[in-house]
Amino acid sequence: MSRRRKRRRKDSGNIDESWLLPYADLMTLLLALFIVLFASSSIDAKKLEEMSAVFNEIFDGGKGIMDHSAPNPTPIPQEYVGDREALKSYIEDQKSLEGIQNRVDEYIAVHELENQFETTMTDEGLRVTIRDSILFNPGRADIKEEYLPLADELAELLVFDPPRQIVIAGHTDNVPMNSAEFSSNWDLSVMRAVNFLKLIMKNENVDPLMFSAKGYGEFQPIGDNDTAEGRSKNRRVEVLIKPLVLQDGTKNPIE
Repeated sequence: MSRRRKRRRKDSGNIDESWLLPYADLMTLLLALFIVLFASSSIDAKKLEEMSAVFNEIFDGGKGIMDHSAPNPTPIPQEYVGDREALKSYIEDQKSLEGIQNRVDEYIAVHELENQFETTMTDEGLRVTIRDSILFNPGRADIKEEYLPLADELAELLVFDPPRQIVIAGHTDNVPMNSAEFSSNWDLSVMRAVNFLKLIMKNENVDPLMFSAKGYGEFQPIGDNDTAEGRSKNRRVEVLIKPLVLQDGTKNPIE
């Protein structure tokens, strides 16, 4: 009897471990699944790769750090392709506007007009500001005879291919205007813009459909009207060269 009991105890110690193999396979599959889910949720990394690729192509022909980050780069999702092309178009148009600004700045430097001309890049486009003292006599809207050639030369700088929208705006200080010719600063600012536009239109290469004129009177000051210096800054004509592409990548509509 004792021998049989011992044999039974020995047999009961042999545990079947065959279940461990499929269990390990299951855990491996679950780990792989979690890795795939984590990788697919890495949207920011894909955005970074997309942005880097755009700037690499624009600025140095497509060579950059991200080009060699992995032997098999993850394809950019189709939903981001449109954003990438829109960003690329916008940046290229901004570079083109900067090129125009450089040409105008060069013209200003050559003719020593730094005190009368100024260029500024804004959200609306490239703005060229011309002090009224170089174009008009006080309270007048006709351009001074000696500066007519200047308007012709500036018109040549406003010839673009493709054409761009250009808005010419007149501004005044807040000193009341009530003369035989103009009853208000509105009238004076509008006529100054219109007369300057007429000179630009004499250049046969500009597209009249892309030009417009506005007058703001004293209601968009850039200086303090309580000082002579501030009033001098406010009396100006602005030439706004608009972008072809907006920040969202869409074409700038013709107004």
